[in-house]
Amino acid sequence: MMAREQTNTAVMTGGGREIAPATGKLGVMLVGLGAVSTTFIAGVENVRQGRALPIGSLSQMATIRLGKRTEKRAPKIKEFVPLAELKDLVFAAWDPIPDDAYTAAVKAGVLDRHEHLDPIKGFLQGIKPLPAVFDQYYVKRLQGSNVKRGKNKRELAEQLREDMRAFKKNERLDRIVIVWCASTEVFLVPGPAHQSLEAFEKAMEQNDQSIAPSMLYAYAALMENVPFANGAPNLTVDLPVMERLAEERHVPIGGKDFKTGQTMMKSVLAPAFKARMLGLSGWYSTNILGNRDGEVLDDPESFKTKEESKLGLLEHILQPDLYPELYGKVYHKVRINYYPPRGDNKEGWDNIDIFGWLGYPMQIKVDFLCRDSILAAPIVLDLALFFDLAGRAGLSGIQEWLSFYFKSPQFAPGLYAEHDLFIQQTKLKNTLRWMMGEEQITHLGIEYYEYAEK
Repeated sequence: MMAREQTNTAVMTGGGREIAPATGKLGVMLVGLGAVSTTFIAGVENVRQGRALPIGSLSQMATIRLGKRTEKRAPKIKEFVPLAELKDLVFAAWDPIPDDAYTAAVKAGVLDRHEHLDPIKGFLQGIKPLPAVFDQYYVKRLQGSNVKRGKNKRELAEQLREDMRAFKKNERLDRIVIVWCASTEVFLVPGPAHQSLEAFEKAMEQNDQSIAPSMLYAYAALMENVPFANGAPNLTVDLPVMERLAEERHVPIGGKDFKTGQTMMKSVLAPAFKARMLGLSGWYSTNILGNRDGEVLDDPESFKTKEESKLGLLEHILQPDLYPELYGKVYHKVRINYYPPRGDNKEGWDNIDIFGWLGYPMQIKVDFLCRDSILAAPIVLDLALFFDLAGRAGLSGIQEWLSFYFKSPQFAPGLYAEHDLFIQQTKLKNTLRWMMGEEQITHLGIEYYEYAEK
């Protein structure tokens, strides 16, 4: 492979893709300025000031092996592919609650005020949320005064487009990406309004209830040629109209629902059981959390959306149709309980009933005392940088290679979601190798031994 060479026009990579350089500033617009967004923004600023490390971020800390093991080439990902640098990120957000980023971060109670917030207080106070497109019908447990007004949903979407244009102009940005970090909306299924652009725009003008606020953000982003990543389980960009629009306008999309605590553990443990052909009788999961997300999920309609996201993983990983003796009768239950004293420090309990040789039963207990926003913040960073990279590399539509970050990965029609964390990681890294003209890593290893030539 030719050495990576960055010019003013493109990054040339021998056999790889032509990638526009990451010059200028990258605007990161966040839908929601709550616990996740403020933890992400404050975290990036602390890293930029040399006060902390971006732990949990593949884009910043992970290496990528190139070539054979004997070559010992393993640069950091950020040194291998042309990602935007942290110093070039500029932040903006929409939120129905008017608190600036500092006030919102203090209220969220995730980061230590004296260590990580007060030293950058002025910076955080300078980030004030734009009025949000918000409708309490879709998020029953929240209220807010910082909201947009318009005669119909089409007009609200146009206001969002204007926000994007103004942010880009005022901050002299080169590019923008949008990441949804807001609350879980009520459960919706695709309908007639979601099938074509004409039907969708007509439904917006008629204030059709099947058009949720998150869809307006996605529509506005795509119309402005801005990549959109959905970090919630909402029905948002996984619609025929959005997928077609993203392809036609050559814009990357993807989601959904950040894979943080309990689901991350499932995507690790379930592949282990399947790899060893151990059976599974039941998996009972419950969560307690007390942040704004917990309050929203206390509403049954929002919980239904989250439940669908959490329940689908095991069936896809275990493939009960192929292994009916092992996984054909799995009882899978998920519960989420709002418990205010816990705040953002979510606790996930899992009781797992497995069986092994001759059918003998065994149990595994997992008690994950995680910090939800601490796990989510580096995901937001990586998605912003990788979606921007995808856009500059000319990758449009669904970015399945970023399934690693989502509970319910989006995928092309005719395919199925890949939930195994390690397959997802291989897919992500191999896509980066492919972009840069490097050989794929298969882990075959036979080439190192004499009998490979016989």
